Amino acid sequence: MEYLNAGPAVDFGSLSAVVGNAPPVARDVTYERILAARSEPQNWLTYYGAYDGQRYSPLDQINTANVKRLAPAWVFQIGSTGLHAGPSTYAFEAAPIVVDGVMYVSGWDGWVCALDARTGQQLWQYQHAIPFDTPLCCGNVNRGVAVAKGKVFVVTLNAHVLALDAVSGRCVWDKTYGDVRAGESATVAPLVVKDLVIVGSSGGEFGVRGHLDAFDVETGRHVWRTYTVPKPGEPGSETWPDGPAWARGGGNCWVTGTYDPELNLLYWGTGNPAPDFDGSVREGDNLFTDCVIAVNPDNGEIRWHYQYTPHDLWDYDSNMENILFELDGRRLLAHFNKNGYFFVLDRTNGQLVRVTPFAERINWGEIDTSGNVTPKVYPKNEGEPVHFWPGPGGAKEWTHAAYSPRTQMFYVPVQDAGAEVTRRHREFKEGIPYWGASVTVDIEDTQGFVKAFAASTGEEVWRWRAEQPMSASVLATGGDLVFAGEPTGEFNAFHATTGELLWQFQTGSGHHSSPTTYSVDGRQYIAVPTGWGSWVEGFAAGMIGGHHGGALFAFALPAD
Repeated sequence: MEYLNAGPAVDFGSLSAVVGNAPPVARDVTYERILAARSEPQNWLTYYGAYDGQRYSPLDQINTANVKRLAPAWVFQIGSTGLHAGPSTYAFEAAPIVVDGVMYVSGWDGWVCALDARTGQQLWQYQHAIPFDTPLCCGNVNRGVAVAKGKVFVVTLNAHVLALDAVSGRCVWDKTYGDVRAGESATVAPLVVKDLVIVGSSGGEFGVRGHLDAFDVETGRHVWRTYTVPKPGEPGSETWPDGPAWARGGGNCWVTGTYDPELNLLYWGTGNPAPDFDGSVREGDNLFTDCVIAVNPDNGEIRWHYQYTPHDLWDYDSNMENILFELDGRRLLAHFNKNGYFFVLDRTNGQLVRVTPFAERINWGEIDTSGNVTPKVYPKNEGEPVHFWPGPGGAKEWTHAAYSPRTQMFYVPVQDAGAEVTRRHREFKEGIPYWGASVTVDIEDTQGFVKAFAASTGEEVWRWRAEQPMSASVLATGGDLVFAGEPTGEFNAFHATTGELLWQFQTGSGHHSSPTTYSVDGRQYIAVPTGWGSWVEGFAAGMIGGHHGGALFAFALPAD
């Protein structure tokens, strides 16, 4: 791969210089190509690999018979220097995007890189200037980029959305879409649909009002905004009390949605209401928090919604992926929620098809087969501690499940950790954390799993147990493999049908990211960022102080 070493060229809004150029492969990434992403499995064109969110690749060069020979092909070390924006720790949480031999990846503190996907050689790097005092709930992180029409799109911790030139890394346009002073931030991987780049906001723990925003790909013009908490008089406002609660209601959209082009609907998850644990100031179901909302991408209109945890008192965000699949002629949507339940919905109208538990322990409440929720254990009285499972980190955090159409099974990383929560009323103050409780997550008596569930029944097919909660996304491939990283640094390959552990590699740092796969010149690679941090005390408290790291590994079979 040839590229021009153009030398340093300082970019406005950046801290570091562009160091070179990448081949112009991204110029040919159109909406039509992203629609057909699975037809070019050598690439990973969008956040989940395709709009359906399945995190599945048909690549099968690496398979159950030869995966034991898998070895590092290259390692890219980004490192960490100087001060970081915000007081929280950082983590490498991205899903690398690959277009015709060029990889685009983002990380903490506003940096984005283009790499040679065969060798890991850096082609260019951009870093956005982020104030050190940016208020962050849960760590200095970024979950990835989108690529289209010659541009790389990324959000920044201080709530900007940027378009970078995919060849040079220079900033093409820069738009602000959140109020940092109020506690808004941004960590989501953008999603390109048609001629729009769609992003969501973060910051619910500061009592902000969540929203989705769409910008014109070419110009950065703001096209629409959809708030996820209705103001008085709007549909859903009756689920909030009179007064200011709706204006600080949370419901942020900080994980990337999925898209059905035939129905022309986005499926985007929303976060917890604010304050997280004190429901006395927000009586009602608190729509559209803890929901999946079906949104018209052309104008932001909410067509339907399903609320996974009404009047959430446990911090059970429902941002996580809504996987699109078909079964017996029906268009369905699958979602593994922090509350420990596995939901299947009809994605044409939001009707519940099936709900079954997938968590190892659930005592917070019960959801029956009709979707009725009965709370049982929650922080009810001021100063009185309660202990519930799953804890606020959830039975599955933001990290993603996968679906294999070959096996017709879902594969999900599971966290089994409880928490003690004591309600403590706090008055709202702008820019100050608005939790409404003190929280201590269990360090002992925790474990993790990778579990497989049949799409047809929701029944568990196999499980693999880990000593620590499993806190990284999984990847399924046409080689009948499932890849998943552990907090203790191991990167694992499982037999997709049986759950047998077939291969393992110690990377030296915990996993809290989303592996992807691609091929260049006929050679398949598995790419996974490693770098342990962010809100560790919330989802794997026993790993506080674990090796931080900051490396991107690419694995392949030996070249011979």
